[in-house]
Amino acid sequence: MATRRLERVVAPARREWRRSLQLRVVALTLIASSLLVGAFGFFVAQRSANILLNRAQDEVQSSMASKVKYASSQLSVHQQARDPLLQNTVNTTVDVLADDDPAESGGSVVSMRADQNTGIEAATSAKMDTSDLITAKLIRAVSRDAKVAEQVRTTEVDGRQVKFLVYGSPVPTSFGHVELYYMVPLTTEDSAANQIRTTVLVTGLALVILLGVVAGLVTRLVVLPVRDAARTAQRLSAGLLDQRMKVDGEDDLALLAASFNQMAANLQRQIVRLEEMSRLQRRFTSDVSHELRTPLTTVRMAADLIFSEREEFDPAVARSAELLQAELDRFESLLTDLLEISRFDAGFAALDAEHTDLVPIVHRVAERLTGLADRVGVTIELRVPEAPVIAEVDPRRIERVLRNLVGNAVEHGEGRPVQITLACDEAAVAVTVRDHGIGLKAGEERLVFNRFWRADPSRARQTGGTGLGLSISAEDARLHGGWLEAWGAPGEGAQFRLTLPVRSGDRLLAAPLPLIPRDRAIAADETREVV
Repeated sequence: MATRRLERVVAPARREWRRSLQLRVVALTLIASSLLVGAFGFFVAQRSANILLNRAQDEVQSSMASKVKYASSQLSVHQQARDPLLQNTVNTTVDVLADDDPAESGGSVVSMRADQNTGIEAATSAKMDTSDLITAKLIRAVSRDAKVAEQVRTTEVDGRQVKFLVYGSPVPTSFGHVELYYMVPLTTEDSAANQIRTTVLVTGLALVILLGVVAGLVTRLVVLPVRDAARTAQRLSAGLLDQRMKVDGEDDLALLAASFNQMAANLQRQIVRLEEMSRLQRRFTSDVSHELRTPLTTVRMAADLIFSEREEFDPAVARSAELLQAELDRFESLLTDLLEISRFDAGFAALDAEHTDLVPIVHRVAERLTGLADRVGVTIELRVPEAPVIAEVDPRRIERVLRNLVGNAVEHGEGRPVQITLACDEAAVAVTVRDHGIGLKAGEERLVFNRFWRADPSRARQTGGTGLGLSISAEDARLHGGWLEAWGAPGEGAQFRLTLPVRSGDRLLAAPLPLIPRDRAIAADETREVV
């Protein structure tokens, strides 16, 4: 639940990130500049702190050398560690070294001790606990190893933490050596380093903000013309062909806008030209189709008269009369289909939808094509529900679609049965027409709905089709808001599926029947199991 809530909270930001080029450029600029400025600032601050520390070390080291020399000269008068005046000399020497130290105002501390001689007590110039500053490791390096050692330690002074630079050095004497420790506070150096870090941080933050503003302004100069081009392109795609981009200046963006406008103008001229040609073509087809009606009617009357009297003619003339009658029938069907196609092209096709039972339509189509099926040796099998299948459709158009589908299945069935299946659910009704003929090659399931397309142009037809049947059927399906789809495989037949919404105007989401035949799907599953 927390994850879902977090996703809902960040969803608007993610959506804005995907959609806004300017936001991505500014964000990436801020991230990159922050990393770069942060690394540079860390380097500068660290380097400055090291320089300050090195300078303090040099000063303390120089002062330490003079202090060791002075302490050695003062303690050399004593020949042995048991001299009763040695402790007084140690205390006096520490006081002198502390008073002579120019850094006393900064809180420097001088301490002298002799860990090799237990008879000498440690002396410190200030009343403070130096156990945190003079560690056992430092004592061991100075006392036992007789080395000059240094370290940086932090201790509490007057309720606040103070960092000290601690130097320790052995002081040679006549009776051995004692240890001199010089502790200098780094308050001034720490303050200077903090000021440098603060300055670098503020400067870096200001620089990052400035880079973000600059990136936003520069990106805006580029993004605004691109957005204008996108909006103009959307208006052009919506059919507003007179939309153009605003051209300002003479730079590259202005050249882009001018080129875009020129492209839009050329496209507008071409589209208008094509629309005019298409309109003229549709008008020509419609006018020719209508004008052919009158001579066709006259020719039909004469042909019917000749055909009715063909038995009184010579055999050759009688055969010519029969051929004339058949070709007139085909010509009349072609003319009817051309008129129907012209109505679809002109957008004048109207849907007379009414609540219709599709079961009688399927039976009627099968009965009307029984004669053709008997001639080619094909059996039509019906798989329809006993209950009525009611849908809001145009019965004339649906019957024409089914007649085309079943006629093609019988024509290409190769003498094998043709199955017609009808099924429905709450939202859709579907009819499939399955044949077991020559089938379709890969990709032909999309070409079968093209006008005048045939899989095998040399194949003789029994019905004398016009080549427009499936095209008209696809337009009828689209007019209903439905689908007309095809499946096929070479040597395994084909199946066409007509899917229609139960209520006119509803949107289809799924079909009650599969497009791939069940027998084909079962065979494929068995093949996969064997493999």
